[in-house]
Amino acid sequence: MHPQSDILTITLNPAVDLATNVSQVVAGPKLRCAIPRYDPGGGGVNVARAVCKLGGTARAIVAVGGAMGDLLIDLLAAEDIPTLPVAVSGETRQSFAVTDDSTGAQFRFSVPGQRLDAKDAHQLLTAITEQAPKDGFVVISGSIAPGLPADFQRQIVAAIAPKGARVIIDTWGPALDQVIAHPTALHLLRVDQKEAAEAAARPMTTVADSLALAAELVERGVAKTVVTGRGAEGSILVSAEHRFFCHPPMVEARSAIGAGDAFVGAMTFALARGEAPQHALQWGVAAASATVQTEGTALCEQDQAQACFDLCRTETL
Repeated sequence: MHPQSDILTITLNPAVDLATNVSQVVAGPKLRCAIPRYDPGGGGVNVARAVCKLGGTARAIVAVGGAMGDLLIDLLAAEDIPTLPVAVSGETRQSFAVTDDSTGAQFRFSVPGQRLDAKDAHQLLTAITEQAPKDGFVVISGSIAPGLPADFQRQIVAAIAPKGARVIIDTWGPALDQVIAHPTALHLLRVDQKEAAEAAARPMTTVADSLALAAELVERGVAKTVVTGRGAEGSILVSAEHRFFCHPPMVEARSAIGAGDAFVGAMTFALARGEAPQHALQWGVAAASATVQTEGTALCEQDQAQACFDLCRTETL
């Protein structure tokens, strides 16, 4: 196995994640919840957490502000995640999830962060450009904080291009629209089923639909490799050379929080070790499958992911 290449993750809109449960979610009366679990959250944060949980190393650039920002840094330190905080003017946001014990249903709430300004954008872009690893992997994952330009992720790609880093993006909404509308030959783009349908303005009902969209994005030069999810069916990888569909094992789902980020983290870690694309895809699916079995905002552990990896089935399309 090759030595691991450097991995830097970027989180432009992180959160302190809170998860709890209650006997039943009903409107009106005061609901007395269980003691909450707190975890550092946000796309790139969770990608770095997943890499480290799977035995790798990753540094995390995180935009943080206010008391919640301080708590986020403390939570990352508690997990020994190498963190590069960038102080911004807006308070770091919170997200929380409540599980109804009577049904097992999970209710997820995401509170928007405060708006950032042009100075914040400049500080973030400067820090990212300085820290981007030469010939390593840079993962831009999650949403963009309010106030940052919709094309901020494209600005990052352009700024770090001289470093030769392989850029992986997992985002949604206007930021994803920008990435698709202005191809920059990313190393890898990941979109889930809902995001793919919104971006394509057509349903992703069948495997053929997902395959066609991924192939179209590769052909247009949006990314060298496109991975599109199909929920519990699995994930599809398309590049100029490869077309794979990885099916996850049957598992008991307890919480979907962080599954997509665990997927990106595991896949990036595998690619950084020099593993073949189909094996990297399988590691992503395995980590996501392991994560949905955990409670609240927890992520998978290495032994859980390995067990799922052994049960995944990958086919060539």
